[in-house]
Order: sequence, then structure tokens, then C-alpha cells
Amino acid sequence: MRYPEVSRHETVESIHGEAIADPYRWLEDGDSAETRAFIEAQNAFAEPLLAQLPARDAFRQQVTALLKAPTRGCPWLREGRAFAWHSDGQNQPLLVVADSIEALDGAGDGPRVLLDPNALSSDGTVAVTMASVSPDGALLAWGAADGGSDWRTIRIRDVATGEDLADEIGWTKWNGAVWFDDRSFSYWAYDAPTGDALTDEMGGGRLKGHVVGTDVADDVVLWTNPEQPRMFARHWPRDDHWFVRSTDTGASSGNDLAAGRTGDDALTQLVEGHEHEWNAIGIRNGRLYAVTDEGAARYRLAAFELDTGHRSTVIAEHPEDVLLDASLTASGLVLEYSHDASHRMQLATFDGELGDDVPLGDGISITGSEASSDSSTVLASTASFVDRGTRHVLEVDGARLVSHRTLPTPGPAAPAATTTRIRTASTDGAIVPAFLVRPEGDDGSTARPTLIWGYGGFNIPMNPGFRAVLAAWVAAGGVLVVPNLRGGGEFGSEWHKGGTKERKQQVFDDLFAIAEHLVATGVTTSEQLALHGRSNGGLLAGAALTQRPELWAAVLPGVGVLDMLRFHRFTIGWAWASDYGDPDEPEAFSYLREYSPLHRVREGVAYPPTLITTGDHDDRVVPAHSFKFAAELQRAQAASGSDAPVLLSVDTRAGHGMGKPVDAAALEFADQLAFAAHHTGLRVADPALQAGPRP
Repeated sequence: MRYPEVSRHETVESIHGEAIADPYRWLEDGDSAETRAFIEAQNAFAEPLLAQLPARDAFRQQVTALLKAPTRGCPWLREGRAFAWHSDGQNQPLLVVADSIEALDGAGDGPRVLLDPNALSSDGTVAVTMASVSPDGALLAWGAADGGSDWRTIRIRDVATGEDLADEIGWTKWNGAVWFDDRSFSYWAYDAPTGDALTDEMGGGRLKGHVVGTDVADDVVLWTNPEQPRMFARHWPRDDHWFVRSTDTGASSGNDLAAGRTGDDALTQLVEGHEHEWNAIGIRNGRLYAVTDEGAARYRLAAFELDTGHRSTVIAEHPEDVLLDASLTASGLVLEYSHDASHRMQLATFDGELGDDVPLGDGISITGSEASSDSSTVLASTASFVDRGTRHVLEVDGARLVSHRTLPTPGPAAPAATTTRIRTASTDGAIVPAFLVRPEGDDGSTARPTLIWGYGGFNIPMNPGFRAVLAAWVAAGGVLVVPNLRGGGEFGSEWHKGGTKERKQQVFDDLFAIAEHLVATGVTTSEQLALHGRSNGGLLAGAALTQRPELWAAVLPGVGVLDMLRFHRFTIGWAWASDYGDPDEPEAFSYLREYSPLHRVREGVAYPPTLITTGDHDDRVVPAHSFKFAAELQRAQAASGSDAPVLLSVDTRAGHGMGKPVDAAALEFADQLAFAAHHTGLRVADPALQAGPRP
């Protein structure tokens, strides 16, 4: 392979007494002419090779069909109006409104389009990343982001007329609008960037309040901490009588809570120290409910008496299952649990007496839920590896389920498959499970091309969910494996913390144990095994590639965190210290240096076929991670004499992935799947691939 020539500079930085070469640091300047030329050269090199992949067109057709199949999001209700996100094949889903849940699906006058993101740009790259309706259902606060950026501008729309008001709030991120009342809300904002808005390290933000119809310049600052700019705050939950504020830092996974009566200048600190998670979920009669891991690795539901600060346990920690979330209805509680990485729902009284289980199905994820303290109706949406989505309408009375019905999902069913659980011991003896998804008709008697989709970080669980890129792989005849690695949120806070900071290597060791188990049990072979991950999962893929190159037939790191010594220097990267540690601290530098994918690349090592993908508008994991890693890996691969390709594909109108238009996503997914299929030996003429979604 004759890779594009990439200039190496003599950049060396001394970090904690160690000289660290950084020859491609110039690629961190995403707007320079040199970096733009690098992107053009890499795309020009990769595109002809990707175009030659036999299954590319077939995968593009399959993924496009799956992505454009109709979807219906979990509805929510506000004062006699029902809202939901609907898609019938558009690049971006539509926000619709109707007079009832039934009308959302076409009954009566049917739904009306309230907000069409596709009208905001000609190519579908402007996405609506936040939508919040006022308590009276009259106003919509919505935020739009351009080209995949996390930056968004908040506007206000009159629900009755569909017209936007004059209010416009720029340079906001992270928090959605949380309404105080029918005409005012809180939001999180920053000063307008003075440098590069897509790469520069972000300073401190502010929690602010806006009254609809007033000048944004007059918005009041509700909270800021100039002495500790690396902190966040949010106002939640919404209540007519109380204001609750949560604060957290980038260095800890815990948060603090403070509360006071609406209008009071001073708040009472309920929790401090940022040692544990306190997810406040609702207030009833001056009692604040919160899901916490304090003294409960699998979480419990606690309550604070806001007048006195007295704290109690409402729902104790379950002996096996993880309490993920809870919500209030007019007469009781709705609990969401994770049982062996699949979700279940159960009802309870306000005092914690457990009641009915809600039959949402087996092997599912709860992808959305909506409950209100003034209603007995609970709405939920679920999905699985073989279900594109099901909506549920529940009527409850305290801890008793009164009725349960499902709403039809239009369009084709997901490709048929069977899902089982596998388990194996990791290097420390802990048992690590994974979902094994086989295509219809595969009895497991022969080894098959297999794709592992992994993440392992930030307390994010890998549950049974429907993703077009993974469903298309199974439809083509491939085996899919989704492991539940340390660092994830499947089994509680100790499972998460067991894959953070100095224990991060355990995440990679868990992955290697799963991969070796798949080979040892005949599911696949190393010549048929591909690995894919995005973001923190891109780090997983990069670490696996550089530590165990012999395990993989192909590796696909997407928008990955790959330079572990400088991730904290860009945009919001410093907030990831909760999982990774801070490279500015000597102890953290030592273990980060050991596994940092960029710094693990070695000359003379033949690496497996690799397709690195990123977006040049990614302001969460800046594309310099992928640029530098690709340049270093191509150099090492060329020196090894290996013909296995190392490709970098850069989407020049995309960010980290949120709000990516269907057409662009289909192109990226098709390239990844075709690359994996080619190098694992998945037959491209499989009829299941060309049949499209099943009716």
C-alpha cells in the first residue's frame, strides 16, 4: 500500500519528565490548509478502495431501507396535547402534535407537523437536538445544531400557530430547557467562543433563566462557579413550588443537590462532596425523590423532606437488578430496572411497597418513558435486536396495573434473528456476559463471520436495542456479539467503576476474554472476527487493535478517543476525567500512557485491516484523534510490509453522530459493513442481504 504522504514534525513535549513525541500535532488545527489537504488526500485514497468492496451497494440499499422505515417515538402529554417524534423516511424525524395519543396515529384529524428539521437545511445536516414543551402545552423550546456540532441555538415556537417568536439564545449545550412555569425556563450557556468553536477547550458555563418575550441579554444567572469552571449545573425536576439544582464535575461521577422554595435567594444543600450519584426524579408534597448509588451499588430510591432535609430510603437496593430510573404518577411510582442487561418495569406505592410488574416483553430495552405526577397514564417505548420499536400505553392505580395496550408500529419488521446470552471469565475471574445474535437459520454448527459491537464506559449500558448497522449485518448472515464490559452501566456502579481510571485496562481485557471465548467455542475464528465501536467504543477498538492485533480480521474505530494524553485539551474532553483520569496528574499519566492507542502503535507490527471514521465537525471527540492515529498507523503498516489496508474516511459535514441525516448515515454504515464483510469472508451474495426488511 502506498499511503498518502503525511508530514512528520519534530514536536516533542515533556510530560511528567517523559519526552513524548507528537509528530502529527499540526493535525489538531482542523481549519489549516495543511489539515484540509490531509483530509482530501485521505478521502481520495480511501474512496476507490471502499468503492471496490463487493457488498457496498447491497449494504447501502439494506441500511437505507432500515433507516427509512417508519419510526414512532415515545409520546408525551401536555394539557390535552400529545407530542411525538415521527419519521416516514425523512433525513430527520418530524415533531408532531395532536389532540390525543390516538390522533398521533391518524385517528380523527390526525397529527399536525409542529417542527420539521428537514426544512432547516437543504442537505439534512441541521438537526433538532432539544425539544421541551411548556407545562400548559402552549410553547415549544427547541434547539438546532448544524453539521453534527453539539452547539445549539434555542428558539421558542407557538404550538397553536407553528410560528417562532423573536427569542433566540445562542451558544448553548448539554442541558435542555427546563420550564419553571408556562413562560420561563432554565438553560445552560457559554460565552461565544473567541477561538475555534469546534476544538478549543471550553471554559466555564452558567445556568441561566429566560422569560419568554424578554431580551436574552437580561437573562438572570442562576448559578456559576468561576473558581471551579469545570463544573456543570442543571435545574431538575420541574416543580411549581420548589427549585432543585444539581451540580457535578468532570473529575467525579457523582453530583450534589441543593433545593429551595421558588423565589428564595438561598438554597439548602441536600448533598455535597460529589461522591455519589443523585438522580432527582420528582417532588410530591414537599418530598424529593432521587435514585442514588449511595450505599447501594445497584442503586436505591431515596427521599428528602425538603422542609427539614431529612433523608430516607423508599425502595431498597435490589439483590440482583439495577434500578435505572423512577418516575412519579398521580398515585404511585414507576420503577425501571436492568435484569441481566435487559430492562423491566415495575409499579410501587409512594411509600415503597412493590406492586405489579408491567409485561413489556423479554430481552428488551426501555427506550423512552413518560409519566406525570398529575396523571395515571404512563407511556413507554421499547426495542430489541429484533424489534424496531413498540409503544405502550399504561393506566395505573398506585402499584396496580389497570390496563396495558400497545400502539402499532408501521412499516416492516426487523430482520429475523435469535438472541442468547454467553458468559466467560475475564482475567480477574469476574464473569463477563454478552448478547449473541444469530441470523435466522443459523444453528451454530459452523464458525461464521462475526462482528463485535462494544463500548465499556461512562456507566452507559449495552442493552438489546435496534440499530440499523447491526441489523443489516445479521440480515446478511453475520453473527453479532454485544458484550457487557466493565465500565458500562449494566450491573451497577461497582461494575462501572471497575472499568475506570487505573482500572480501564480491565475493559479491554474483558473484550479479549469474550473474543477468545467466541473462537474457543467455535462461534467464529480470528480470521472471521471484526470489531466496531464508536466514541469511547472507538477507544476500545483502538486499544484492541494495538494490544491484540492477531485477534481481529478487521477493526473499525469510529469517532474514537485515541490520544489519551491530550484528550482533555479540546472542547469538553476535560469532563471525561471521571472515567479516564486527568493526564496532568502523574499517576493518571502513567496508566493512560500505557494504553493510549496513538502511543501503542509500533513499527514492524502488521496490523489487521482497519477503517477509521470521523467527522470534521465533531466538537465532542475532535477529529484530530482519528487523524493522528490514522497517520501513525499507516506509517507503521507501511513499514511492516503488510498489504492489509488502513483507511481513514472523513465526513466533511458531520460531527459526533447526533442528528446525522439518514443518507449520510447509510453511506458510512455501508462502508463499515462492506469492509468488515470483505475481510471476514461474509458472502456478499447472501439472499437475506438483498431481500430488504421483512414485511
